[in-house]
Amino acid sequence: MDNRELDQQLVERVQRGDKQAFSLLVVKYERRLIRLLSRLIRDPHEVEDVAQETFIKAYRALPSFRGDAAFYTWLYRIGINTAKNHLMTRNRRAPTSTEYDAEEAEGFEDAGALQELNTPENMLLSKEVAQVVNEAMAQLPEDLRTAISLREIDGLSYEDIAETMGCPIGTVRSRIFRAREAIATQLRPILGTHENTRW
Repeated sequence: MDNRELDQQLVERVQRGDKQAFSLLVVKYERRLIRLLSRLIRDPHEVEDVAQETFIKAYRALPSFRGDAAFYTWLYRIGINTAKNHLMTRNRRAPTSTEYDAEEAEGFEDAGALQELNTPENMLLSKEVAQVVNEAMAQLPEDLRTAISLREIDGLSYEDIAETMGCPIGTVRSRIFRAREAIATQLRPILGTHENTRW
């Protein structure tokens, strides 16, 4: 039984009135949700509040959950929307970006560099590289930061990211491409790569 099937069984148990099954879902996804939210909201106390609000909203909405999407994709989308609403009510909305040519984004083939930074050859640079990547991520507009985080850190598919963020898959590809390019620009001086180098 894969993760999605297990989650669906837990959801069905919750829908039949089993509150313990929802506690299992909370335990399973709480840390991942907090990691996601902490990329959008800086204050750890606020992150915990928004995570709790997300789970409350999810619990209340579970009777209408049909399983068209994976539970975690559905939960992440609720979390992102709750975080955006939280930031807007405090007048701290993160900047959004403009669209980019999706065809060019899809041509970005060698995008594995973010996952390959900790190879043995780069161990001496890993601390500095991690710091630069974290700083570059923090400077990204909210939509780019969310897309690249869901892909590179949480390992979601493009389809799941599109569903989570409520946008077309081409937009997801574009955002991830632009985020990788922005991070690559910051890394080039450290790694000694040229501007034409593909990641």
